[in-house]
Amino acid sequence: MNEVKLHEFMGKVVTDMGGAWMMATVLIGDELGLYKAMADGNPVTADALAKRCGCNPRLVREWLDANAASGYVEATDGGYRLPPEQAMALANEDSPVFVAPGQSVVASCFIDIEKIVNAFRGNGAFPWSEHHHRMFHGVEKFFRPGYQANLTTTWLPALDGVVEKLKRGGKVADVGCGHGASTVIMARAYPSSRFVGIDFHAPSTEIAGKRAADAGVGARVGFVTMTAQSYTERDFDLICFFDCLHDMGDPVGAARHARQALKDDGTVMLVEPFAGNSLGENSTPVGRLYYAASTMVCTPNSLSQEVGLGLGAQAGEGRLRKVFEEAGFTRFRRATETPFNLILEARK
Repeated sequence: MNEVKLHEFMGKVVTDMGGAWMMATVLIGDELGLYKAMADGNPVTADALAKRCGCNPRLVREWLDANAASGYVEATDGGYRLPPEQAMALANEDSPVFVAPGQSVVASCFIDIEKIVNAFRGNGAFPWSEHHHRMFHGVEKFFRPGYQANLTTTWLPALDGVVEKLKRGGKVADVGCGHGASTVIMARAYPSSRFVGIDFHAPSTEIAGKRAADAGVGARVGFVTMTAQSYTERDFDLICFFDCLHDMGDPVGAARHARQALKDDGTVMLVEPFAGNSLGENSTPVGRLYYAASTMVCTPNSLSQEVGLGLGAQAGEGRLRKVFEEAGFTRFRRATETPFNLILEARK
């Protein structure tokens, strides 16, 4: 037994345990408005913050101390301060790095832990629809800031000729649209185009319709509850898969169906979690996050469906290329990337 290695490992475990608890405090801070009430950057006492948010002052003080010990807020003489950098991530809903509400995804996995354990002991299947409702709302809130920051500014412009089509008036399918965050963002940016959001989870497409109506784009955006292999509309200029293809039981079938639904000069935009092609390449902080999420959410969902390919969130560009080649596509390339996403383009 190497005691130095043991102590180093226990340090990692303690750090991770603290991080898990901190994600719960972040979610509490977001839902109670505690971070937003500190967003002005001015020092505030626990009692004053509790009064602003209508919360118990003793619990708020403990929450603040936990945040200060973790470096999420700063302790000052007689108070606490949320620095502007932390406010970007924890209090500013328009920030591209706003991550606070996304902790609902983690919370839902803890709520569903018995179901996930049963999946491990059984055939590995745990359907998306059986997750706690925090999962669906958390996914929307987690991914929306990245889509808002990148989708129309860098991702779509990186595709060959797509933006010009959308400006003139194209037809777009958003497969696996969830609550429609990506669909609405595109619809607002390209008022001459029409959009169809497709998802197999009826409660999500219902919410997506409300999101589109609230954004004032409901007349050009429709949502249908169908699988990635059963929608019937055709002649799309662009078909998008945002962070969802690897969750599907039959991604080859989904890609093949998209090919059939495209115009001859149409494009598929595939947005997937950033990954290399091996465990070694993916042994990074981002890869660690995605492997863990894939264990709890993505892979069990794929195994619950027909084929059950189980790509996982770290499939990588090489494996995804094979999926599209098997589906009949002849052109496949990496259009661009971010630290968190691969943006891939497929053409007939």
